[in-house]
Amino acid sequence: MKQKSNVVFALALAFSLAALLGSCANEAGTGEPEQNETNESSQPSQPVETPSIEPAPHETPSDPGETPPAEEAPHETETPAPPAPTGDAPSATVQEAMNQLETLPVKGRAPKTGYARSQFGKRWKDIDHNGCDTRNDILNRDLSAKTYRPGTHDCVVLTGTLQEPYTGTQVSFDKKKAASAVQIDHVVALSDAWQKGAQQLTAEQREQLANDPLNLLAVDGRENQRKSDGDAATWLPPNKAFRCRYVSLQVNVKTKYHLWVTSAEKDAITRVLSKCSGAVGWQNSTPATQVGADNRLTRNFSG
Repeated sequence: MKQKSNVVFALALAFSLAALLGSCANEAGTGEPEQNETNESSQPSQPVETPSIEPAPHETPSDPGETPPAEEAPHETETPAPPAPTGDAPSATVQEAMNQLETLPVKGRAPKTGYARSQFGKRWKDIDHNGCDTRNDILNRDLSAKTYRPGTHDCVVLTGTLQEPYTGTQVSFDKKKAASAVQIDHVVALSDAWQKGAQQLTAEQREQLANDPLNLLAVDGRENQRKSDGDAATWLPPNKAFRCRYVSLQVNVKTKYHLWVTSAEKDAITRVLSKCSGAVGWQNSTPATQVGADNRLTRNFSG
């Protein structure tokens, strides 16, 4: 009996031990999902942080991308400035014009013997080789609101409006109806140039002088006829606001082509310049021997 009791006690003890071990095993199993959840939550946390880091380097290159436009803006302002592919020259001051005048020889007018328009080459030659003759180059430069003959690549001007420098008025140009209303004037008349040094120029230099935009202006036809081949001693623009620029252009052209002035001419130019201030005209350093140079100039008649 005592042995049975011992057996029963042993069985009971074994059963209790087995139950206790089973309970511990169950508690250990409930702990794994927490570890798994921790691992799963830590894995998505890395992708979440990754996009938050990526935009920063993406925004950094955008700054250099915005910087070039800021640097290019002045460049665009300078270009039309432009664009200018026309060889525009800076304005001369009154003192510079006076200094140039003092370098010109003073002589009497030479005989007109031998003068002919043909001595100055082909009339309105395409001197700058841009596919357009000189006359239409000047009309293109000096007129506004222009229309062109179809098929001429904006060369042959049919109509336009001129803010006329000699009279200060507005003149309408119509090639078909009244082409002579606007004429192209040589600031230093070719006949005047012939009698003051151009006889000594080469044929090439004279052709350059006759087609040099520095020496050409679109003007009122009737006023151009009044001027004829006069110099500053015999004719000045009725528009007094333009006289400073007009005589400074004459001085500039005569300096460029090594021409001279008469005593009366020099006195007349000096009187005009003595009443001027600020910028009075254009300088152009292109040598007279450099045929084909594009010397077209921007117009500015104020002051």
